[in-house]
Amino acid sequence: MKDIAVGIDAQDNGRLDQELTPNSAARHRRMVLVGTLATAGIAIAVLLWAKWYPYALKIPAVADSHSLGNSVLSGKASAPPAPSWNAAFEYSLGYVGSIWQALVAGLLVAAAVEAFLPARRLLALFQARRGPAASTVCGGLLSMSSMMCTCCAAPVALNVRRRGVPVSSALAYWLGNPVLNPAALAFMAFVLPWQFVAVRVGTGVLLVFGVTLLVSRLAKGTSVAEPVEQSAETVTAVGAVRRFAKALARLSVRLLPEYAVVVMLLGAFRGWLFPEAGMLASWGVLAAVLLAVVGTLFVIPTAAEIPIIGALMAAGVGLVPLGALVLTLPALSLPSMLMVRGAFPGRVIAATGAAVMGLGLVGAAAMAALT
Repeated sequence: MKDIAVGIDAQDNGRLDQELTPNSAARHRRMVLVGTLATAGIAIAVLLWAKWYPYALKIPAVADSHSLGNSVLSGKASAPPAPSWNAAFEYSLGYVGSIWQALVAGLLVAAAVEAFLPARRLLALFQARRGPAASTVCGGLLSMSSMMCTCCAAPVALNVRRRGVPVSSALAYWLGNPVLNPAALAFMAFVLPWQFVAVRVGTGVLLVFGVTLLVSRLAKGTSVAEPVEQSAETVTAVGAVRRFAKALARLSVRLLPEYAVVVMLLGAFRGWLFPEAGMLASWGVLAAVLLAVVGTLFVIPTAAEIPIIGALMAAGVGLVPLGALVLTLPALSLPSMLMVRGAFPGRVIAATGAAVMGLGLVGAAAMAALT
């Protein structure tokens, strides 16, 4: 069976090319190519299944109906339910039903990056050698193709960071998935007033391409919690598949149980986190502050912020406080921040969360200026 090269960093790779004989060097290049193609094939296949094809079907339907369905917070009811086990299970089942394909895709891509993709190819993909600004822009642009929520993108962000991708670039990829999602922006344009799209694009670009550069400076002097071996290692195809299976199992065991528990807790207490619309409508600036904080912590499926905002708007909440949800709801959640804590220092994650809350208030202020 053909060999596949895995776990080769750029420095080792260059040294290896010098030491190999012409025949072995050619064989090594073939192995690098096979590993790269295997990763690309898995990524294209799972994203086509989980994201690209479903969105291609959904965008025309939303354009015709100008609706994305009911709010995940309350369904057809006027307000979220009171805290209970039933509220927890109801939300968890609906949430998992919406995101399971994307979560599977994220886990498979993350495992493929670890098992098959040579490190020099990964670093070249993220333009790691061209400096922080270029690599951050590259990470943000790459995120627009996968279009996942931050929870589903978290396994990929975790593994690319563990394999040497710069902090700012990995952050840009992680946050850009939901914030710069082209399909979600199209849905928003079809369902909500144009001001929401303007606020989302403005604050989203600032977050993905600006804030990530700033907060990454807090990571100086730190190392990845669980470094991946980056030696000039080659394995057989069978060995690479075994490594893929081990990576997939490790990610699933490490991330999914905690993820499920936190989602259930947030779903159970969503009635307390999101007050009744009539109360929010009367709170003025305080409503924007509350929604900026809650929006950053709460977990939703991709694009679910759109029906949430629509339902609150229909219930009488003003556009200004709702401007705080345009970025905060999709950009981060408590589960997603917990999922990536092995790849980013705690102070980087905390600063990113604070920045998202702050940009939520900027979004509210921008909404006031646009209306």
